[in-house]
Amino acid sequence: MATGPRYNVAFRRRRENRTDYYARRKLLTAREPRAIVRRSNKNITIQFAEFGMEGDKVIASASTKELKGMGWEYSCSSIPAAYLVGYLAGKRAIKAGIEYAVLDIGMQKVQAGGVLFATVAGMTDAGLEVPHGEDVLPDEDRLNGKHIDEAIEAAVSSLKDKMEAE
Repeated sequence: MATGPRYNVAFRRRRENRTDYYARRKLLTAREPRAIVRRSNKNITIQFAEFGMEGDKVIASASTKELKGMGWEYSCSSIPAAYLVGYLAGKRAIKAGIEYAVLDIGMQKVQAGGVLFATVAGMTDAGLEVPHGEDVLPDEDRLNGKHIDEAIEAAVSSLKDKMEAE
């Protein structure tokens, strides 16, 4: 490792590839609520947060773990599950008074038509305004799970109806 009076050690979270401080600063200076999407191997979590000097304030959130309680029996890391959790998070954000949010995906790799943009499709279908390009969203068949199984398509529509009733 380099040493000397002119060498600066990067912040720990930057060294661990966990935070891009340049992108974070640009998101925070926009003074808009952020739709924070995080994905693990098994789950997807969405939080709507606003910046505060004492720390970010989470206004609304949703996770694919909640879909299990609503009757979802399939994978919680698939495109249909991401769409449903985006829809649920969008409904909760609108109920909390958020109409516009900026997408914050952190250091995750971006793939057009992937899971991260399926959450954006769910949020926009719920009525939330999230700036995005139309070419990055997955096809309607993929959002409904038609590419996986016909039974998933019925489960997606029934779960969406449950969310509308809430």
